[in-house]
Amino acid sequence: MTDAHDTWTAPVAEGPLDAEIRVPGSKSITNRAYVLAALASAPTRVRTPLDSRDARLMLGAIYALGAHSQGSIGGYLVHPLGPGRVHPEETVRVELGNAGTVARFTPALAALGTGPALFDGDEAIRRRPIGPLLKALRGLGARIDDDRREAPPFTVHGEGGLRGGKVDLDSSASSQFLSALLLAGPSFQQGVTVRLVGGAVPSEPHIAMTAEMLRRFGATVEREGAEFHVAPTRLSCPEYIVEPDLSTAAPFVAAAVATGGTVRIAGWPQRTTQPGDWLRSLLPLLGATVELDEGGLTVTGSGTIPGVELDLHDVGELTPVIAALLCFAEGPSIISGVAHLRGHETDRLTALATELSSFGADVRETEDGLRITPAPLHGGKFHTYDDHRLVMAAAVLGLRVEGVEVENPGTVGKTFPGFAEAWTSMLG
Repeated sequence: MTDAHDTWTAPVAEGPLDAEIRVPGSKSITNRAYVLAALASAPTRVRTPLDSRDARLMLGAIYALGAHSQGSIGGYLVHPLGPGRVHPEETVRVELGNAGTVARFTPALAALGTGPALFDGDEAIRRRPIGPLLKALRGLGARIDDDRREAPPFTVHGEGGLRGGKVDLDSSASSQFLSALLLAGPSFQQGVTVRLVGGAVPSEPHIAMTAEMLRRFGATVEREGAEFHVAPTRLSCPEYIVEPDLSTAAPFVAAAVATGGTVRIAGWPQRTTQPGDWLRSLLPLLGATVELDEGGLTVTGSGTIPGVELDLHDVGELTPVIAALLCFAEGPSIISGVAHLRGHETDRLTALATELSSFGADVRETEDGLRITPAPLHGGKFHTYDDHRLVMAAAVLGLRVEGVEVENPGTVGKTFPGFAEAWTSMLG
């Protein structure tokens, strides 16, 4: 299921589910752990990481910049960035694919090294915003050539370190801009103080995740209102265990709601900064019962889904799955606060409105979200726009609609290479 011309017929649930699922490691945590390990003063063993296209791209990126890694039991042993290149005048290429975390988290690492590094990837990554981050890095002392594109391809000229200090940042298009500066901040000569300007930063949980992981590696992170400060320090974390990806668990949780059955997500953490944990608050609004214990999360749907109004600003990555699920609701729903989704792997709002409407629902874009009015649904081809979350949304739709043909299902390998197999197994 990797060819762009392939399709996958999403299986229909024959009745209420009764299944247990174990999802892979968190992409967000995995790629942050690899970056912090590359900046540490000693090797870090990263256990139970996600093995997916985005995670491999991150390992490849830090390798290109001088941080070697080797497979070990249950994960990778990541070595810190090396002292410098043998031939610093040669340009290395950092392959981005369509991975936002790689495009945004690794340029600062290149600025800390020596010699030029060219950043480029899929055509889609050239359309994703990065200009505010490049501007901030320049303000901290980095030398970057982008021919005023404010997007890949661009070249970072490493000069053996970065001054750091104070900088203003507009992170309203992506919380990853802020996370990128905070993650690298301990390695800047003066640390970093970031003052947020512009609109509100989406996905506050991802900022909390970045801060918590920095502290695990020994950094000091302080926040006062719209200002963040990370002091210069030597990072160290001999072992880091990656949690299951709770956003990847979203379609499986939605399956319990859609079918009126029970799905157990093994290993759901008791405490976490992952945005996906917000599902525990959402599910009762959709008529489901939720129980969290040491073994994981158990979700049981009631068979009835009410229409709801949801502000998903802090958990925007859940929007595709939730939008698909709300096509089965008993009344209209509104999703708001997610205008930033227009700059993700694709314009997710336009894609969701187009695709879900093509199956019979009345889904319309608003200024910052979607208005969903359920209607009788029928089969058809679900275009996924090289977006892993749209594959998951299509799978949810297929639970109750026969003939949902999912285009390019292999694109889900960005976060869950075995998704289709796990989905089919859940359905028995």
